[in-house]
Amino acid sequence: MAAQKKAYIFALSAVLMWSTVATAFKIALSEFPPELMLFYASSSASILLFVIYYFDKHAPKLSYNDFRKSSISGLFNPFIYYLVLFEAYNLLPAQIAQPLNYTWPIVLTIFSAIVFKEKLKIGIWIGLSVSFIGVILISWQGASFGPLSNLGIFLALGSSIIWSIYWILNMKDQRTNSLKLFTNFLLGSLFIFTYLLITDVPFLFSTKGLLSSIYIGFFEMGITFFVWMKALSLSQQTAKINNLVFLSPFISFFFIALILKENIQFMSVLGLIIIILGILLQKIIKK
Repeated sequence: MAAQKKAYIFALSAVLMWSTVATAFKIALSEFPPELMLFYASSSASILLFVIYYFDKHAPKLSYNDFRKSSISGLFNPFIYYLVLFEAYNLLPAQIAQPLNYTWPIVLTIFSAIVFKEKLKIGIWIGLSVSFIGVILISWQGASFGPLSNLGIFLALGSSIIWSIYWILNMKDQRTNSLKLFTNFLLGSLFIFTYLLITDVPFLFSTKGLLSSIYIGFFEMGITFFVWMKALSLSQQTAKINNLVFLSPFISFFFIALILKENIQFMSVLGLIIIILGILLQKIIKK
């Protein structure tokens, strides 16, 4: 099989896995509070990432310096980022939280320009303005769902800022992906465990909740990233592979409707389309 065809298979597999996690979030949150769900998910991700690291022939041996480097990254992801994101999903319907979180590519572009001292060109502001219209359409759906949680909307949008900060830290970290992801998630799991002890959150058990959390750890936090990176490494048309990620939120609506039985609203779809249009406009104008 040609390398490009393999790249599309890996990429579409990653997109499909990412498309299911919003549904898994809501299932796990129906059984556990966000903090406990995060602990189970990040712990299972840490185990999987250790296995991937162990079999990575190019990964160097662990050292104290690796944990020092991961202390800040692990604080942002998985600890702060997923704590904020899961609380947003806890407060909002999945079809609202998921597209609001999808504003991160625009936020990342702005943060990257600031950090790397690039000029904020007009295309960025046009894309941001268009995406903001989509955010407003999604957020003003009180007639369909009743009053939406303002805190939930704030957290869903705020998660994109936290993710962008983490992604820039990740870009500056030159270690192998398997090593830095394993140490990030191991330390992040320790952070969330400490948080559970301090806040006195009860350690509940539910088979459905635990299986959903493990699924999240594997397919949201763990293996999907490596499947996606494999697709990029095989592809001779990286831009086309990257654009496939925009299928994920729309496929996600299918699982949300099928499994969670949420009635997908027209404004949710329209708002998501406008958010993605803003992202694509920013890319096109930049070129």
